Amino acid sequence: MDLPCVLLQGGLDPRGNEMILKSRVKWDETEFRNFIVWLEDQKIRHYKIEDRGNLRNIHSDDWPKSFEKYMKDMNCPFKIQERQETVDWLLGLAVRLEYGDNADKYKDSTPDGAKNTDNTAKNAEPLINLDVNNPDFKAGVMALANLLQIQRHDDYLVMLKAIRILVQERLTQDAIAKASQSKEGLPVALEKHILGFDTGDAVINEAAQILRLLHIEELRELQTKINEAIVAVQAIIADPKTDHRLGKVGR
Repeated sequence: MDLPCVLLQGGLDPRGNEMILKSRVKWDETEFRNFIVWLEDQKIRHYKIEDRGNLRNIHSDDWPKSFEKYMKDMNCPFKIQERQETVDWLLGLAVRLEYGDNADKYKDSTPDGAKNTDNTAKNAEPLINLDVNNPDFKAGVMALANLLQIQRHDDYLVMLKAIRILVQERLTQDAIAKASQSKEGLPVALEKHILGFDTGDAVINEAAQILRLLHIEELRELQTKINEAIVAVQAIIADPKTDHRLGKVGR
């Protein structure tokens, strides 16, 4: 028996948790009758097999009467002339009966969209599945922190994130290659920079100017590193998944 392909849309009844199914299909009379018989035979099974003869006789002129009696026997709230609403109601009934017959099979089912979301979240945050209480994990993180001279923290996961940041920024091949490049100095006119004091010796005055400029350069590098550290700390603090011990999202 050829059945039409039925496009369904699902939603929750605002008055409860009952699933509402809405069909979107244009029927011809034969397809419609075949569909009703298929639902009764395969899913609803309201009549005993021997009582389905009139409903199965889809070419009979009396089929509409048989269908009307069938709907009344099931207490359908719609008239048979309301074909779209009747089909929707029958589909909802079929789904409820199918679930009731196979509750153990469907109770743990997860929508495909939810599975994809969970997998995406796990891939986006690989550290979330680590057992932070594992002694081997703690020992490994502590050894890496000591090797890389990273400040200790009570939360080993925070230390591991700090290690990851350091490795990504300083120990990748690109970072090492960039650090290995020699820095070419820029010519500086010392006479344009006022020392602010006089030693009485021109050579010593010039050396003092050079030392002052080098010191300013070091201060600028230090300020840059401080800014990077602040950004890294803010990224950790602002991460809503940081505190796994609390078992909740947010600070």
